[in-house]
Amino acid sequence: MIPSELATAFEAVIFDFDGTLAELTLDFTLMKTKIAALGECFLPHRPEPDGTPALEWMETLTAHVERECDRDTALEFNCRCRLAITAMELNAARDGNLFEFTRPLLLGLREHGIATGIITRNTGSAVRTVFPDVNEHTGVLLAREDAPRIKPHPAHLLQALERLGIAPAHALMVGDHPLDMKTGRAAGTATAGVMSGRCDADDLKNAGADLVFEDASRLLAPGALTAVRN
Repeated sequence: MIPSELATAFEAVIFDFDGTLAELTLDFTLMKTKIAALGECFLPHRPEPDGTPALEWMETLTAHVERECDRDTALEFNCRCRLAITAMELNAARDGNLFEFTRPLLLGLREHGIATGIITRNTGSAVRTVFPDVNEHTGVLLAREDAPRIKPHPAHLLQALERLGIAPAHALMVGDHPLDMKTGRAAGTATAGVMSGRCDADDLKNAGADLVFEDASRLLAPGALTAVRN
């Protein structure tokens, strides 16, 4: 049953995917290791991963390759990195699973007039491998290739809300990572963090989460969202 405060407070709920609606199986450390190995083929020294997310680090290295070599070489490096990343995403998706609550949650929200969407830095092919009937359960899916600017840039979330016809002030962003909280804050939505990925409550609260739950199914608990709208 959908709690009344959810139905009255929000017209749309936008979800992250991996770690929020599905098991998080991607090894981002390994992903950066593969990017570093490719970088070693194009740069004078093997680049060392830092705290920058993999996609942004790849773009930084691409700029370095262009300065060291030329634009065509940089494009080749970037293409090889993207192929490696996509291969990892698809392999992880084949071993992945939706959380048991995901389909009932999305259907329940829709039945109560609340629009839903998914925005993800993952590729759409990986999402559909795990969730082949995604289009039957949510109003919009914007994967990495669908958005000119991906989260944490707010344009990713705003693009999804525009597709749904919902203003940010009437929406809730739900995710398992500080990037999701920063995205929601920047876009002007309320934010809910979930600990079903690899981040704890402090990580999510420090990033700006209005509320933190064990997992997204707790959105349906009576009183869960009372503190979001005052």
